[in-house]
Amino acid sequence: MDTSDKQGSPGAASPPPCMIHVDKEGTWFHRGAPIIHQGILQLFYRSIRQDEQGRYLLVLKEQTCVLEVEDTPFVIAQTTLMPPDHEAPNERIVVRLVDGTEEMLDPATLTVGADHVLYCTVQKGRFVARFSRAAYYQLARHIKQDQKTGVFFLIVAGQRYNLA
Repeated sequence: MDTSDKQGSPGAASPPPCMIHVDKEGTWFHRGAPIIHQGILQLFYRSIRQDEQGRYLLVLKEQTCVLEVEDTPFVIAQTTLMPPDHEAPNERIVVRLVDGTEEMLDPATLTVGADHVLYCTVQKGRFVARFSRAAYYQLARHIKQDQKTGVFFLIVAGQRYNLA
């Protein structure tokens, strides 16, 4: 395998397929069999990169391969509105991804895609994540609609974020 270009630059040999598929719910499969070993999944999540063409790559040591991804490899499983406390003076929304990691939601990155699927960015803006149905409904409890304009919005820490 040619690993001279891990990011898939034009003119470089394209990395081979990983034979790994990630469905829209964030479930990983190798040749059709679910990957359930948490250690392997954690390693894979830490090893994801995205090239200039938008392809998702697994980069493990000197090996690079292309993931087959139905939507996004990152899926938000849960959202929690956290009240102000001694660590954070303002309310915030914490998202838990299917890989078990948690981070604060950046409400400015919320977008609505096809079929009304909600997305945001994760990992300091490096990747787009899809909200699972459950996480969407947890967040939807806090979404309001502007009666004059019909625009849906979320207020976090006193700031309004329109959902595009």
